[in-house]
Amino acid sequence: MKGVLYIVSTPIGNLEDITLRALRVLKEVDVIAGEDTRHTRKLLSHFGISKPLISYWGAREKVKAEEVLRHLAEGRSVALVTDSGTPGISDPGARVVRRAAEEGYETIPVPGPSALTAALSVAGMTGEFLFIGFLPPKATQRRRMLQELKYERKVIVLYEAPHRLLDTLYDMADILGDQRYGVVCHELTKLNERIYRGQLGDLYEILKEETIAGEYVIVVEGSTSRVESMEDALKEVLRLMKQGMRRKEAVKKIASQYGLSQKELYDLSLRQTG
Repeated sequence: MKGVLYIVSTPIGNLEDITLRALRVLKEVDVIAGEDTRHTRKLLSHFGISKPLISYWGAREKVKAEEVLRHLAEGRSVALVTDSGTPGISDPGARVVRRAAEEGYETIPVPGPSALTAALSVAGMTGEFLFIGFLPPKATQRRRMLQELKYERKVIVLYEAPHRLLDTLYDMADILGDQRYGVVCHELTKLNERIYRGQLGDLYEILKEETIAGEYVIVVEGSTSRVESMEDALKEVLRLMKQGMRRKEAVKKIASQYGLSQKELYDLSLRQTG
């Protein structure tokens, strides 16, 4: 009999957020694969659960994925968890899940807490959203990505480390516009949880005066500005092409963002560049 891999969401802070189903699965499986066994052991101990543990933290994930497969091949059930939240959502786990799926093992989601959905639920912004995860740590690359997101119409959601939070907020206000509305969520579900709301410029000034520590989620409204002419859209296409994007891909991206004709924009870019 083949084993089954369960992808189990665990609390991002408040332990009361764990689901009854997650507790049942963690009690019933044969092995638990955790991002950091020290962290996972604390969670299990709190709920009186004792199971064999595998760590798949960081560079170990590729190697440990094969150990998980070995347990599955021997008919054991495995629960995959991260230190907090949902595996694979800006957390390790995707490699293990993919390898298990490639080998034909059943993979079952046990949904629950996620900083992404928690932040969106209190942001007060509706419609489609674009989840970035973490922006590049280097300033040049971070600003380049933000420039690409400047006219994105969807709500933008990203995570940020405390030592980069202020730099990121400054760059977002500078590039996306200091009047753009945003929400910064600090330590969601934990004792010192706090939600900051306002324009990006104001958020930067407010958080400059705060003690920056812990985990942050930033939610920003999408762009409401429209390209005033095809020439403006062309500038965006040429900028993306200079950064190495193929013409067809650049045209498709910009035309989609602003509701323009791909063919017309493509032809105009050809005439412009010869």
